Amino acid sequence: MVQVTEADTVLNCAELSTREVNAALAELPDGTHARITEPWGRHNLAVGLSNSCTIEIAGNAGYFIGGLGAGPAITVHGFVGWSVGENLMSGSITVHGNASECAGASAHGGRLVIHGDASARAGISLKGGTVLVGGDVGHMSGFMAQAGVLLVGGDAGDALGDSLYETVIYVAGRIASLGADARIEELTADDVLTVKRLVDKAGFDHIDPENVKRVASAKQLYNFDALKDQKY
Repeated sequence: MVQVTEADTVLNCAELSTREVNAALAELPDGTHARITEPWGRHNLAVGLSNSCTIEIAGNAGYFIGGLGAGPAITVHGFVGWSVGENLMSGSITVHGNASECAGASAHGGRLVIHGDASARAGISLKGGTVLVGGDVGHMSGFMAQAGVLLVGGDAGDALGDSLYETVIYVAGRIASLGADARIEELTADDVLTVKRLVDKAGFDHIDPENVKRVASAKQLYNFDALKDQKY
């Protein structure tokens, strides 16, 4: 059943199917605040929404949380599984915990904030979205990222930014290794202002905007030609 109080719409996953939860969320008017309780690792919650509401998920959630979103502000009080914010278009997702693989995959817009760590391939194929990770990210993060920003407040695993296009990656900690065609570039005054703005929005207080590494594409793979013995 759907419980409605003066302040919130409460959707209990112990009583509702995923389809019922998402259908109820899709019908909420703009400005509504909803709370999803007892998620117990449920997959596909709050996907495909275009209304400008705020949604809290009170506990750990599963795969594809907030995917294809175009408007809502979603907060998860717990961990999330694979592909949180996959193909995010606009709005925001904030995770007060860790995220599994492929966080923010192919996000076209919006902002994904992870206050813990993100596993492998964070920001893979990013297409204009903003992915902000307070902790560490795993290997192959930023793989084939085409536009947008990936900020890492901790360390980055191997092959960071492999086959990077126009996305810029900022890393506050150590980088295990760079991927093909990624390079560290000089940090500019504009970069410092950008990082300051991002950490302020995310609520991170452990990142010094003047002490991060900027990783961008060396642009040697834009016109790859196997006949010219170029190395991948």
